[in-house]
Amino acid sequence: MKVDAPVREHPMEGLLRMDRIPHIWCPTCGIGTALTAFASALEEQEVSPDSVSIVSGIGCTGRVAGYTKLDSYHTTHGRGIPFAVGLHLANPSLKVVVFSGDGDLVGIGGNHFIHAARRNVDITVVCVNNFLYAMTGGQVAATSPVTANTSTSPYGNFEQPFSLPLLAQSCGAVYVARWTALHIRRMTKAFGEALQKKGFSFVEVIAPCSTLYARRNKLGTGLDLMKFYHDNSEIRHGADPNDLDIGFQQKIVCGKFVDIEKPTFLDAMNDGYRRAFGDRYEEYGGAHA
Repeated sequence: MKVDAPVREHPMEGLLRMDRIPHIWCPTCGIGTALTAFASALEEQEVSPDSVSIVSGIGCTGRVAGYTKLDSYHTTHGRGIPFAVGLHLANPSLKVVVFSGDGDLVGIGGNHFIHAARRNVDITVVCVNNFLYAMTGGQVAATSPVTANTSTSPYGNFEQPFSLPLLAQSCGAVYVARWTALHIRRMTKAFGEALQKKGFSFVEVIAPCSTLYARRNKLGTGLDLMKFYHDNSEIRHGADPNDLDIGFQQKIVCGKFVDIEKPTFLDAMNDGYRRAFGDRYEEYGGAHA
């Protein structure tokens, strides 16, 4: 007897926790778009959900871990990367993805970001950059453009922001890309490439907070934001990371900027043990990867 296949409520039901939908994100927020692109990348790369673990910190983007039907961990503020490093070292066959926001990853957790990239730990880090601390009230962040209006810089931000691709590249990342929430197919491709890359891979998604940043800085919402991305984005693959600063309401250079090969943290560690133990290497436990 022929049995009809179960009807899906959503085309990505296999990767999303439908019991937690609808999500908490505001209308026109780019985080949902980034999550859709990530789920699409997992499907296109035919990555088994059992082989992936996703980690998030605190903030709007941090809720991604709770909506994905993967082994997922919602950690404390700024601590997603060290938690992910621990998962990877405990089970190197697991592909560990950190999916969080700019305040969490490079503000509160900036030191962890720097050293995980320096060590070239084999994890993928996705940062949805909404230009401020969105969940806690729209405060100025390490990525807020100069002169941008936030709840703690009502007369304009005077602090120089990080350029996240430059930060990642200068610290040692082997894959670095940036796209806006408008570039859905290119973002999906970047996620797929980052997942397959061996080493510290980083993808930045530009998505100004539609509730706080966009309103305070007169960017509008919805189609207005899409028009902003369209009019201000310039795709320049291989661009020098020194030229990727984002000015207030100015050009956003997108593309894939770094794609190199070098030993991962575990590769280097095992090579060091081989040199140290020589013929006794296997006796002391052998490779850790």
